[in-house]
Amino acid sequence: MEQDPAVESGLDTFSLILPLPYRIAVIFVLGLWAWGINLHYLFILKIDVPALIKYHTRVSSSIPPHHQRTYRLAATVTIPLIVSILFFWLVTRGDSSLVRAWDILPQSFLFLLAVFFFVPIQRLSRAGRYRFLATLKRVSIGGIAEADNGKFGDILLADVLTSYAKVLGDLFVSTCMFVSPGASSTDKPDRSCGGAYMVPLIISIPSLIRLRQCLIEYQRVRKHPTSSSGWGGQHLANALKYSSAFPVIILSALQRGTNPNDIGMSEAGLFRLWLFFVFVNSFYSFYWDVAKDWDLTLFCPASVRNNPEHPWGLRRHTHFHAKEMYYGAIVIDLMLRCTWSFKLSPHLDHFNDLEGGIFVMEFLEVLRRWMWIFFRVETEWVRTNRCLIPDDVQLGDVNGYKDNSLSSDFPK
Repeated sequence: MEQDPAVESGLDTFSLILPLPYRIAVIFVLGLWAWGINLHYLFILKIDVPALIKYHTRVSSSIPPHHQRTYRLAATVTIPLIVSILFFWLVTRGDSSLVRAWDILPQSFLFLLAVFFFVPIQRLSRAGRYRFLATLKRVSIGGIAEADNGKFGDILLADVLTSYAKVLGDLFVSTCMFVSPGASSTDKPDRSCGGAYMVPLIISIPSLIRLRQCLIEYQRVRKHPTSSSGWGGQHLANALKYSSAFPVIILSALQRGTNPNDIGMSEAGLFRLWLFFVFVNSFYSFYWDVAKDWDLTLFCPASVRNNPEHPWGLRRHTHFHAKEMYYGAIVIDLMLRCTWSFKLSPHLDHFNDLEGGIFVMEFLEVLRRWMWIFFRVETEWVRTNRCLIPDDVQLGDVNGYKDNSLSSDFPK
């Protein structure tokens, strides 16, 4: 195979301006701002996100709303990030040797970012950060709370982690290069650092987390079935969706670090097999976003999809006033789902001579997840308030079409 430019010598212009550790930091900080905007706009729509995720509510009107505290935390980490980048530019002046020599600056900011979440600074929403870390600890091993104890928050966080899969892989690469003798974390990223299969393993962890959560939910339904939950098949279907990411990652790793002849396949055959699973993962995920996570009727039978009580392909009860917002979200989700599945693949680094292309795709996936959260939370709010379908129609039965996804207990 051709030499991977990801480990070739020389830095492109984008890497001179924004080395890998800074790109990781920017993506994480942007995600924090995005969450604040999620909370803010949903607050304006009178959707109580803290109530949905079982987070403590404000006991006094003098306490700032949750989105304001999120903005404060985001601003607190943004200011030192800007200062660090400006100082890095000042001392390196675009010189590649100096960029490599000063990797301590961007790498130290990543350490500082972790400190902001672990050190109990009172002014930085200590209770909120403790709640986040407790949730992250539970979610990191695939755990999930009960429905009345923050399950929805666990699902949201785990799904966000799947969008950060590539960023988490880059975080490992950056740290590995920083501690490797003779290497620099600001050099051209060596995505084989730590072994050919270490980065693919890191990238697969978020999907493994969601897979285990789905299986836990399935076991709960089997032990305590209800009329709305059915036998748990929806949880298995959801688990299958996350499992569809593994062939993409595994085949990518094989294309990157293995001679196809060693496994009895041609390079073209291995690529076609990988491409097949890319499309399966992309369109399965897109279908689930629209039909299950957002409860839209686009993929329902015509009698449901064309129901005059709601716009075509949507649903009766919505909180976003313009139907064009839903249609736009569907189109954007489809486009970015397909693109992100390609970018989930480590071996495609050699199609990107500029690291800026990889950064843009990671940014677009965070943007897609930010958009997804608006509609996912709105859907959960509708389900929770039991207003998704008319009161005279049995929950989950619309025009004779049985759909357990309309249940507030439906697996995510």
